[in-house]
Amino acid sequence: MNLFKGVYKGKRVLITGHTGFKGSWLALWLKKLDADVTGFALNPPTKPSHFELLNLDIKSIRGDIRDLKALIKTFHKYNPEIVFHMAAQPIVRYSYDNPTETFETNVMGTVNVLEACRETVSVKAVVNITSDKVYENKEWEWGYRENDTIGGYDPYSCSKGCSELITSSYRNSFFHNKLLIASARAGNVIGGGDWAVDRLIPDIMRAVSKGKQVLIRNPHAVRPWQHVLESLSGYLLLGQRLLDGKREFAQAWNFGQNYSDSWMVEEIIKGAKALWPEIKYTMHHDHKTPHEAGLLKLDCSKAYERLLWVPLWTTEKSLKKTINWYKEFYQNADIMSNKDLDEYIADAKIKKAVWIS
Repeated sequence: MNLFKGVYKGKRVLITGHTGFKGSWLALWLKKLDADVTGFALNPPTKPSHFELLNLDIKSIRGDIRDLKALIKTFHKYNPEIVFHMAAQPIVRYSYDNPTETFETNVMGTVNVLEACRETVSVKAVVNITSDKVYENKEWEWGYRENDTIGGYDPYSCSKGCSELITSSYRNSFFHNKLLIASARAGNVIGGGDWAVDRLIPDIMRAVSKGKQVLIRNPHAVRPWQHVLESLSGYLLLGQRLLDGKREFAQAWNFGQNYSDSWMVEEIIKGAKALWPEIKYTMHHDHKTPHEAGLLKLDCSKAYERLLWVPLWTTEKSLKKTINWYKEFYQNADIMSNKDLDEYIADAKIKKAVWIS
């Protein structure tokens, strides 16, 4: 099988944030594509760590994206041809307690990464991974499109909105003749190997692994849930288009389920319990908790129609694969990541995804 037209084979790829949940899955997939992968990140943010469990044969550099000199030194040493910028402070509730760190990392960190790209002649393409929360959330029923207003109530959302504005500024000011840069906004990503605090699935998995009950804060919140491999297939397809020199793709893109497949938090926890009956939970409406969006959907028709990217797994299947990953890890010490990736690629072939031939 030929994935992404073989564009990543032998390509020098740099991932910021490769020790995190999504970054480690991206590094795994790029290794399968025979890319020459370098990662730049802090130490793994959790124990256990998906990155450490994978034990990937890549160049793994420890560093902070707030350190511009360290970034430029790494870029000049490894001369990446494409950069996937994933390093971030990614937790909404954490951003309320640590707004300065959040803005320094997500705003100035993005500036530093783009400055390192600007200072490195080998870089031809950049994909900046932001968030579905970059939009000014008006709690409306329909999905947000890429040309809707950028906003952000909480420090995390605001910082990611700023990252989008920075991306646009660098595209217009510096990169129009040098390289192609795009941004990617995915929904709530789930999948095995996430142990971050204050995320629904990791909170559930930690609790069930200890025989404890998990507290569900916001059961009626609606989110565009998707498996991590769904978002990564979008990022990699977008990167392929940029490496092919397709300037028309150097813009912002939503990647997610059809918004009719968005689920409430309550539906996710009930679905998880059906798959793993030992899960115990209680609903708790605490009106003193920091504000979080209640209704958030994405309109991904632009990616469907112009990139010809479509999600392959429903929310139901994504949840099933995710819960099974953790069950195998906690009950049998098995790491299902490679198997899940192989199954996703096999499904892509059956469904004739645009990125596989």
